[in-house]
Amino acid sequence: MPTPAISLETRLIALADRSDAEAAAGLAELGARPAAEALLREAASRAPLFPEPPVKTAVRVVLRLGGERLEYTVTLGGGAADVAPGPAEGARAYLAQDLVELLRALYGTAPGRHQATRELRITEPERPSFDPADPEHAERAAAVTALHQLAGALSRPERSLDELAVRFGSDKWGGHWYTPHYDRYFAPLRNDPVTLLEIGIGGYDAPDQGGASLRMWKHYFRRGTVYGLDIYEKHGIAEPRLHPLRGDQGDPAYLEGLAAETGPFDIVIDDGSHLNHHVLTSFGSLFRHLRPGGLYVIEDTQTAYWPGWGGNAADLTDAGTSMGFVKTLLDGLNHQERPETPGQEPSYTDRHIAAVHVHHNLVVIEKALNAEQGAPSWVPRDVDPYSWYTAAADGE
Repeated sequence: MPTPAISLETRLIALADRSDAEAAAGLAELGARPAAEALLREAASRAPLFPEPPVKTAVRVVLRLGGERLEYTVTLGGGAADVAPGPAEGARAYLAQDLVELLRALYGTAPGRHQATRELRITEPERPSFDPADPEHAERAAAVTALHQLAGALSRPERSLDELAVRFGSDKWGGHWYTPHYDRYFAPLRNDPVTLLEIGIGGYDAPDQGGASLRMWKHYFRRGTVYGLDIYEKHGIAEPRLHPLRGDQGDPAYLEGLAAETGPFDIVIDDGSHLNHHVLTSFGSLFRHLRPGGLYVIEDTQTAYWPGWGGNAADLTDAGTSMGFVKTLLDGLNHQERPETPGQEPSYTDRHIAAVHVHHNLVVIEKALNAEQGAPSWVPRDVDPYSWYTAAADGE
């Protein structure tokens, strides 16, 4: 089994809550420059959560680690969010900060303002101007907005999942009404360095289209790593902490290899083809690669009743459909209560599913050891309980 590659972002997240000395040493070991560039790319990717200037505007950024001084140009506005090494010539907006503090601002969990070493500055025009049409006035206004956008991205912006879905155009709120349910189950994991896999990216065969839900998850889990799987190539949507993968969710061998390379997962979401045999194949391959305490989600289970999608509306217990299969998981959840069958051992899912939550077109499955004690053996299983209790009371 291949050893999963550890990304630079994952290493930075692990450093964020270490002591100052350990964090500084870790950054130096990773390399101050690649670490600084990775952190600024993360900040730039969060910038769209804030109002942007109407035109491309440069911010000069200076970062310090020990005696090392690093300069960058972060360009924001007009749809841009770019990071380049070197000073921004003529930039009116300026931000400087210690690199360890910047690391904590982006990825740390400890409370604090994380701006004690931060310096913000706007270069004023040589003459005052209050005319919006004046080029220097417009430049200054754009610089103020760009600096606010970048500083805001460093302030741990926490948006509701509903708001993030609307911001990035995910149909999990609006097309469906899933985000309130997701928030209920995912909120306890929000500040953890989760690994999330979502099957289905969207945008059909366009390599730079889709990924709305992946961006939503990335900003919801600000310390998480998000993978998206699609049958089409989607390299154009890649971002820091957001990795598109190409593959077939109906191919068990591919899924096993993917899980070995990128797992184990904290969350798996099946929003793929919604073909019933694909749903069952994906679950059968990926659930074993979910960490204890993890969550496996199946979306759009309405196809369980649609014959064209492999569903069956005539036999609601058909285990070949997604909902029919989920019903078998409920029986497995209570396997301790079933009369013993000689030679029959509990299945993997019997032993590792602790809860199944079913909402309209949405199923959330909790993975945990299912070892809760069953009813005592002396409680009768095969006689009328009233007559048994009566006989017991009479001493018979």
